Amino acid sequence: MRKKTNFRWFIRVVFISVAASMVFTLASTEILGRAGFVISFAVLAVFILLGIVFDVIGVAVTAATESPFHSMGAHRERGAAESLRLVRNADKVGSFCNDVVGDVTGIISGTTAALIAARLIQGQGLPAENLVVPLLISGAVTGLTVGGKAAGKSIAINNSTAIVLRVGKLINFLRFWSNKK
Repeated sequence: MRKKTNFRWFIRVVFISVAASMVFTLASTEILGRAGFVISFAVLAVFILLGIVFDVIGVAVTAATESPFHSMGAHRERGAAESLRLVRNADKVGSFCNDVVGDVTGIISGTTAALIAARLIQGQGLPAENLVVPLLISGAVTGLTVGGKAAGKSIAINNSTAIVLRVGKLINFLRFWSNKK
């Protein structure tokens, strides 16, 4: 029997994607507007790394099984309940991590790379039709993103339980500290 697509989830993902894109774009534009090239490349690296990390989490959650987390929960290991919840909602977690965060950071890193390339061309007094700088930056961003995600997928599949448990522990920690306030 085929599962019905949750229309509310679809609408939520669209709104979260739009909001995340706007926040990331605003943040990068504000930072890049006042930053030198070192900070600009650091911001670009953060977006690339964020996309890779969330891709790893999405794949790990999709590849993990529930049974180890039942055992950890029985032994009262921190993060086991949160990890189990992640695995039980693997479709939504994977969609959020891979599609929302992963795709949005990919788009934003491309935009950031284009802005950096334009500033480099302008700052060096190169002709506007110069293609070398944008091609080099775009190629580097693409290579780092695709290569990082390819390596991350292998790591995620082979270490899915450990990765999901770490994310579960992080969620547990964040819940603990948010409840203390």
